[in-house]
Amino acid sequence: MNFKDLGLCPELLQTIEELGYEEPTPVQVKAIPPIIEGRDMVGSAQTGTGKTAAFALPTLHRLAKPGACRALALAPTRELAIQIEENFRKYGNQMGFNMALLYGGVKYGKQLDQLRNNPDVVVATPGRLLDHIGQGNLDLSNIEILILDEVDRMLDMGFIEDVTKIIQKTPRSRQTLLFSATIPDSVVRLADWALDNPAEAKIDIKISAADTVSHALYPVPAIQKFDLLIALLKNIEFENLIIFFQTRRGTDKISRWLTEHGQDVRVLHSDLKQRDRMSALQDFKDGKVKILSATDVASRGLDITNVTHVINYDVPQHSEDYVHRIGRTGRARTEGEAFTLCKPEELPLVQSIEKLLGNPLPRKFVDDFSYRDSPAEMVPTGAEVSKKRNRGFGKQVSFGSRRRR
Repeated sequence: MNFKDLGLCPELLQTIEELGYEEPTPVQVKAIPPIIEGRDMVGSAQTGTGKTAAFALPTLHRLAKPGACRALALAPTRELAIQIEENFRKYGNQMGFNMALLYGGVKYGKQLDQLRNNPDVVVATPGRLLDHIGQGNLDLSNIEILILDEVDRMLDMGFIEDVTKIIQKTPRSRQTLLFSATIPDSVVRLADWALDNPAEAKIDIKISAADTVSHALYPVPAIQKFDLLIALLKNIEFENLIIFFQTRRGTDKISRWLTEHGQDVRVLHSDLKQRDRMSALQDFKDGKVKILSATDVASRGLDITNVTHVINYDVPQHSEDYVHRIGRTGRARTEGEAFTLCKPEELPLVQSIEKLLGNPLPRKFVDDFSYRDSPAEMVPTGAEVSKKRNRGFGKQVSFGSRRRR
């Protein structure tokens, strides 16, 4: 099947050809035709499957001609909202549509200018959108298409009341498109309430790690976790690396320490000013720096390519987040590596991850690293201990065959 078979208008087909898109992805094949028909949609697909185009292309097709504030897309984070708006602008560049991008952490001036320009498509985060509505800057009474992206994450971040308020301010006759990486019960309840007899486009519903990613768990005493991180960074050969942390404070602290050890690092988390977040992400994408230290704000939705390694400095609290984090590498059929540093207190979290994956994470140890306590004690009976050298490491590293100190 090609894009012509999906029923898209000539302007969009021309843009698709200019962008070099050759054939639609599975989620696009399943989602685009029913959306063009006007049906509500529940779509489920992991990041990197062409999900944004799956709702943006048919939305632009249905709008056809400019008309003020007829489509609204909600996203949980500023970075994802920016990315969605960029895609709408890119796909609709031959159709004369105006766009408005609304998110917090920045001044209102540019956003007010965009709203005064009668935007056809509004892309927003929930909080800033409600701010504009409350100030009388925006009216949703003409919305024809409502898009809710990364819904599971929006609910996890506590946006359920905001999202509900926004939905209630749109016409009941609207078309609603709900996309989510996972479909937990909370998303099912929202879909049952907000959607009318939706079509479904579910791809890779079962959460699983890409087979292009190799995993490794590095047990380490808590007090030595940073020292082990430095040892790994000295030995792995990476092109682009993301280090994930559980908290914003931890991200800042460890990143300062990395800088003191000669590493050039950019930081990304929700407490930063928006211009600093955008600058950090762009520097990483452009290759100006090779290390991005981030919270889970960078684990989903963002289009970040050529990440060869992911390091979980903190074991994620939710096992599904592990899959999203390591999904930053091993994309587009390329191979990647994911390392997780684990202190004893985090072992129950590791066991939850292993239960989700259906396999144990191989325990590995860095040769010539002076462990304060024996990390071998952290390897449960029957767990796999790698005796192979890890791809990308130099001769200083071996696994499983040395005495533990």
